[in-house]
Parts: sequence; structure tokens; C-alpha cells
Amino acid sequence: MYVGIDVGTSTVKAAAFDAAGGELAVAARPVGLALRGGSVEQDMEEVYGAVVAVLGEVTARAPGPVELAGLTGQGDGVWLVDAQGRPVRPAASWMDGRAHALVDRWLADGTVETVFRRTGGAMFPGSPGPLLAWLDAHEPASLNAAAAALYCKDMVFHRLTGAGPVTDVSDASMPFLDPRTRTYDNRVVELLGLAHRRRLLAPVGDPVATAPALGEGLPAGTRVTNGPYDLPACALGAGVTAPGDGLLIVGTCLASLVATTALGLGGEPAGLYISTDRPGHWLRAMPAMVGTAALDWVLSTTGVRHEEVDALLAETPPGAHGVRVLPYFAPSGERAPFVEPRLRAELTGVSLESTKADLVRATCEGIGFAARHCLEAAGLTGTLAVCGGGTRSPAWMRLLADVLGRPLRVVEGEVGARGAVLAAAGRHGVALDTEAWTRPTAVVEPDAGRAAFYAPAYADHLARLAAARDRARA
Repeated sequence: MYVGIDVGTSTVKAAAFDAAGGELAVAARPVGLALRGGSVEQDMEEVYGAVVAVLGEVTARAPGPVELAGLTGQGDGVWLVDAQGRPVRPAASWMDGRAHALVDRWLADGTVETVFRRTGGAMFPGSPGPLLAWLDAHEPASLNAAAAALYCKDMVFHRLTGAGPVTDVSDASMPFLDPRTRTYDNRVVELLGLAHRRRLLAPVGDPVATAPALGEGLPAGTRVTNGPYDLPACALGAGVTAPGDGLLIVGTCLASLVATTALGLGGEPAGLYISTDRPGHWLRAMPAMVGTAALDWVLSTTGVRHEEVDALLAETPPGAHGVRVLPYFAPSGERAPFVEPRLRAELTGVSLESTKADLVRATCEGIGFAARHCLEAAGLTGTLAVCGGGTRSPAWMRLLADVLGRPLRVVEGEVGARGAVLAAAGRHGVALDTEAWTRPTAVVEPDAGRAAFYAPAYADHLARLAAARDRARA
């Protein structure tokens, strides 16, 4: 039995798999987000407690001893811990917007572009560089008390195994890692004014770190592997490794990933290059802030339940009777395929005749246009897999195929946890049938007529977005 742990932003999951990749058991537990005045924080003890709970549940329900356990989880943010791995303060989430003024300044003075040219990562308010600089200015005592500034899964690995603080090349990719040498770029640390905090950056395990479990949640001695984080883990779990192939994760974050062997640090600074377990292979990532959180806000505001979405999408035609949504609802703006900390959502074309169905369809279409923008910027040329919570809506998957104008290889289940196990197996030389583990559950073909309708609608989306960006910078 193989166990994957996926420490998500709002839900912590564990999944047990057999040797052929079949899911034996899945356990999940929600975790909270504290939003206040632009800050978005998480209680590390709550998160770790949820990890232990779901591991205990899944190992009790699934038969057999645990051969391997692989960890993955949300990226970015800052998880400050002491020498024992205990929290120094609440974790600052990747959704946190407090450092937006810093990012504005670094955008204006060229720091964001300089960092991107060196590391392939375009900073945004919730990435570790800006957050650490903000904490250094406003909460220096927290940094003084910390032994390490970790990423989410690193904190969990530290606690589960008692191993010292460590991260992996995928998490370290934003914003301090040189993607060519796979080591920290100290010049970037200096540019962000953090040279005196350099000690907080955890060592990079390359290949990913592994250590035996202490006995909380997993049987003592179980081999636990730390990494990669959720985006590259999902790419592994969906079988996206060939250059040109892509993955769209329809989750809280709308993440577009394209596998590549070409490191291109030109163009508009946006997204990042994620280093993988194979030197010379990267994922060109456009992890947009827009995602299912945008749809969740519209549903809660209109009083619509998630199970009603498919029926509502059938009630109104493509174009949603003229209602348009720019779905940039995150308090920290947008980070891919451009960085615009002050960008906000816009609803247009709404009248007294507009229905809830129009608002829901327009939001789903807006998210689809954002995905198309990201995938084009990331250089998609091959097949496209899709995973995440959004795949539970067949109607939305059909809409996405139409908006994107290409077939979707739908990969359901716990794709991130699956990828974490595959990474662990690779680390320990355990041979698994990756084709069987990553086989799609369905292929959704676009409708030619609807795809033709959405082509000019996408061009209109880009025009409205350009105008909104101008207003955000005014």
C-alpha cells in the first residue's frame, strides 16, 4: 500500500493506493483560512492536526502495511517554524496580499523583472520573497525567533519525521532558486533586502528528501518523501512529462503547466519555471490566482449550491446573454500570465433581466478565458490534461473544452497525492506502472460550433482585461 498526502489550502487529504494505482481509501478534512485586512493566514497546528487525522483514518480503512508515503501541498506563502518545527506565528498564505505595496515598488523599479531574468519566477504578494521582506519590516521579532522559513509540506515533513528543515527544488523555485544550478541565487536574496535573513532558507533536497516517520498518523519507520509541491505533483499524477504537454488544474488556484526543456527568461515577467526531479526539465507554470474560489464567491453571493451548477449552465447559452465576468477576485490581484497586484474582478452586461444562470455561466466562461490566456503564455503545443475539483462538473468540463478549443484528458481522483507517491517511488527506486497510474478517466472533445463562438469572445476578454489593467495601474 502506498499513501499520498496532499496538504491543500482549504482541504487536507490522504489517499491510499494499491500497486496498480487503484485508490483504496481517501480521507479529507477541511482547514480554515483567516482573512483580515488583506492578510490571509493559517493555523499550522490545525493543518498538522488535520494531516495526522486523515493519515490515521486512511491507514485504518485500507488493508496492508504502508510501503511508502509521499508528501505534497500548497506552494508559496511563509511557514515560520522554530528548531522543533513548531509555529512561530500563523502561516502567511500564498493568498496573502499585505506585501502588495512592496511588489508595486519592485515592479516600478525593475526588481521583479531582474529577479525573473535570474530565476524564472515572477514575484507576487503571496510569494516568499515579498512576504519575508514584509515580515522583516513589520514583524522582525517573528523572523528573529524562527529557525526556518518553510513551505507548507516542509513543515509537515519536519513534524512527521523529526528531520531537520528541508525543502525541494520545486518549492524553492519561487523566488530564490537558480533553475540552471538548482541552488539558491544569493544575489536575488540581496536584491530583496534579505541577506541578513539568508539563514532562514531551508536546505534544498535534490533529489527530494526522505526520512522515517516518527509514528504520528503513519506507522513508525514508514519511509516519507518530501515533495514536490502540489502543482508539479499533479503534473506527475496526470502523466504530464513530455515537452509541450500541459495540465490545467481547476482548483482554488487555476494553475496552467506545460512541460519543457527550454528555459526562456525573456518576455513579460509572469508565472515561474518549476524545477523538477530531472535536471534540464522544467514546468512552465502560470498559476493564476483566479480559480474555483471565484465561482465559490458567485455561488455564495447568489445563494446557488454547487450541485446546481450543471443545471444552470444548461439554462443559458454561450455568451450568457451578454453578461461578462473578469474573474480576478483575489485580494492580492493576479500573478499569471501577468503580475497586477491591484487588479480586481468586474461584472458587466448585467441587467434586471439577468439570471443566476447567466452569472454562473459568465463566471465559468471568464475562468475558461483566463485558463486559455495562461496556457497560451506557457507554450502549450501538445495534449492537455485537466484535474482538480472543477472536474466534478461535466457541464463545466464541456464548457472548458469549447472555450479552449481542444480535447481535455480528464484525470479524476486524488491526482496530487498520486503524484506524490510516484515521486516517492522514483526516489526509492520502486518500479510502478506510471501509464496505469496516470490513465485519464475521460476525454472531453470540444463542440466545433461553440468553439467557433468562443474565439472572438476570447479576443473580447483580452481587450476588457487590458483596459482593466490600465485602470488598476492608474
